[in-house]
Amino acid sequence: MATLKPFKGIRPKKELVQRIACRPYDVLDTAEARAEAKGDPLSFYHVIKPEIDFPDDFNPYAPEIYKKGKENFDRMVKEGAFFKDEKECYYIYAQSMPASMIPGLQPDDDPHVQYGIVGCASIDDYFNDIIKKHELTRPDKEEDRKNHVRVSKLNYEPVFFAFPHVKRLDEIVKTTVKSVPEYHFTSDEGITHSFWVISDDNIIQEITREFSKVRYTYVADGHHRTAAAALVGKELRDANPNHTGKEAYNFFLAVHFPDNQLRIMDYNRVIKDLNGLSAFDFIAALKESFEITDKGTHPYRPSKLHEFSMYLEGRWYSLQARYGTYNDNDPIGVLDVTILSERVLAPLLNITDLRKDKRIDFVGGLRGLEELKRRVDSGEMKVAFALYPVTMKQLIDIADTGNIMPPKTTWFEPKLRSGLVLHSLED
Repeated sequence: MATLKPFKGIRPKKELVQRIACRPYDVLDTAEARAEAKGDPLSFYHVIKPEIDFPDDFNPYAPEIYKKGKENFDRMVKEGAFFKDEKECYYIYAQSMPASMIPGLQPDDDPHVQYGIVGCASIDDYFNDIIKKHELTRPDKEEDRKNHVRVSKLNYEPVFFAFPHVKRLDEIVKTTVKSVPEYHFTSDEGITHSFWVISDDNIIQEITREFSKVRYTYVADGHHRTAAAALVGKELRDANPNHTGKEAYNFFLAVHFPDNQLRIMDYNRVIKDLNGLSAFDFIAALKESFEITDKGTHPYRPSKLHEFSMYLEGRWYSLQARYGTYNDNDPIGVLDVTILSERVLAPLLNITDLRKDKRIDFVGGLRGLEELKRRVDSGEMKVAFALYPVTMKQLIDIADTGNIMPPKTTWFEPKLRSGLVLHSLED
């Protein structure tokens, strides 16, 4: 069964939280982070992306980078921007995203709101496969995050976990969020973030007890941070001859969301060329695997599983996968990314390695169909494919069967804000 543990959170002062909190390290590049942090030494980008404090040509993986991140955080602590809670607590983190930001919804629809329990996961759960993964990690990105943890002895950023919802935990959260939040602000992109502290011992014990009924948890977003936290924790464990299992390094920071509250967005593809085919010949070749309907010039969004939309030479098309091109009884074969790869990208466009091929790029989250259209109309790309979003059930089925999703399959929104709470490995 899964472990959830309270901890002494390191948090920003209430009046500084909106200045400090920032987007996760992996959703923007160095130039974008430098621009967002410009003129504000309290921006948490100085901690999670300290390369912004170095020249452009400086090696982003040099030891000086990780040392600078720790120095920047220590400076913020010394200046009084952060403090540590005196006792071990749980925290509730709510995110509200307006319907106007969600592709396919109308602006007057209800916002999407999700409530996560912030606590520490166990590195033993990671190694014992209680924490289920659905993506492969890249060694270079994993090592980068490990170096941040090694130097700082902190979990700077939480990972984003899902778990099968538990009625009693839902009730506890619902009661908690009736009170005034510790933090409440709306970020520049329009997401409202709210944060509550749970310090009552009885409630803490009940959360711990109820969560122990959860059989598995699932990495939704943050596979590299999860791996880094667990592996560095093991390094510290192996180096401690007096290890007891209760040390802080045995645990790492995570926000746990009930699976029935999460929304996965589409993760779409744009391709630079048609591999020597004309548009006419490409469409003709597609007809072997798809029923194709010309939808005109207005952006068209897939409405169901196994339906794709394609934008090519100024027109949108519906592509309905023909029966026999997919396997609904196979957790990988049922995925639309699998159909697209096996029926289009590999045989027609000669794109076989989605991780390395420079002819393909990925557009996810909030950018919408207009971004696909823009990149094709600009001449940068030749064709775009929009996919129906993966479901939480598909993700859990894949993780439970020990399978790995193809690259660039899931896009979760909203993203967790970094800098709201940290976990020390030295408590």
